[in-house]
Amino acid sequence: MSSMCYASIRINADEFNVLDFGAAGDGNADDSMAFIKAWNNTCSATAKSPTMVIPKGKTFLVHSITITGPCKSSDITIMLSGSIIAPNGPNEWKEDDKSKWFEIQSVDSLQIDGSGTIDGRGKAWWDISCKINKKEGCIKLAPTVLKFDRCNNLRMNNMNFINSPQTHVTVIGCIGVEFGFLSIQAPGTSPNTDGIHIQASSNVYIHNAHISDGDDCISIGDNTSNINITQVDCGPGHGVSIGSLGKDGGEVHVENITVSNINFKGTTNGARIKTWQVGKGTVKHIVFSNLNFTDVENPIIIDQHYCDVADSCKEMDTGVHIDDVLYAQSFGTSKTEVAINLNCSSSSPCTNIIVDTIQLKPANPGQRVISSCNNADGQSKGNDQPKCCF
Repeated sequence: MSSMCYASIRINADEFNVLDFGAAGDGNADDSMAFIKAWNNTCSATAKSPTMVIPKGKTFLVHSITITGPCKSSDITIMLSGSIIAPNGPNEWKEDDKSKWFEIQSVDSLQIDGSGTIDGRGKAWWDISCKINKKEGCIKLAPTVLKFDRCNNLRMNNMNFINSPQTHVTVIGCIGVEFGFLSIQAPGTSPNTDGIHIQASSNVYIHNAHISDGDDCISIGDNTSNINITQVDCGPGHGVSIGSLGKDGGEVHVENITVSNINFKGTTNGARIKTWQVGKGTVKHIVFSNLNFTDVENPIIIDQHYCDVADSCKEMDTGVHIDDVLYAQSFGTSKTEVAINLNCSSSSPCTNIIVDTIQLKPANPGQRVISSCNNADGQSKGNDQPKCCF
């Protein structure tokens, strides 16, 4: 296509439509190179607000790609209105690196919007996961659908994610992130399909999301601070977790985490903090408030004896120090007898834990609910049920 003809089909000089760069959008042809070309033109554009367009009504098959910055514009947009699909399972995977599918790296002031869908087509990966199928040749590593690496001032709204082979969205090394009005959907039986994982990042705001998956709805990793998570529907899944932390014995730094207005439904955990005994460092200034639990196992849990295989890790003389944690104004039903489980480290006990107006009832008739404390220091305020064990 000549440059004159190419220019004639560009409706807006600030928009770079993947169709204009050779994408077929039929769900069969490999559109990876068209995406890379469209991005390179968007990123290098001198326009004030250039936009990469992935149009509605089309399905784009994309193999593993990484799009990178820095870009010339300080206000850049990906308008994703169509559907992006991954290769259908490991047999169609071309790349040696099976940990990632779509990565965005070192792009600041990026906004992603458009009500589109990103489909990881994960079933073939789940079927050979070592977590559910321990036969020879099983896999422990599968692609993350969308990874943001060192992207500051990042916004993503109105996106739909389905059936990631592993984690759906990962945020690592980012400062200033807002995700809103997201839908993340995978079967409750799908292994390691966390909704959103946050690592080594700060000033992250997640709101108005519906997340159903086979692992944590949202997980918060090490070196994170100033995280605000609110108005999220979670379930099925493993709840909202801080951790796991300290697996490799490193120094943990997690602080100023607020999780509020979460509806947990049928999850295997609710508000959870999980650390490995070999870890060190601190988790502090944590708030879990205004939570609603419906048929949830372990609604409130601190597990400082976290292990790949339950009860198989030996007692250690190290531990992450958990301090200043508030559980407040939360209600609902527990499927487990122990509804509040504060199982802290004997080497580094939990301190300043506040339980304020927690009302949990049994999910099943005839069942009782209790609280359990191990090496946890704190106080109970308000009318708590079950009565806290401090």
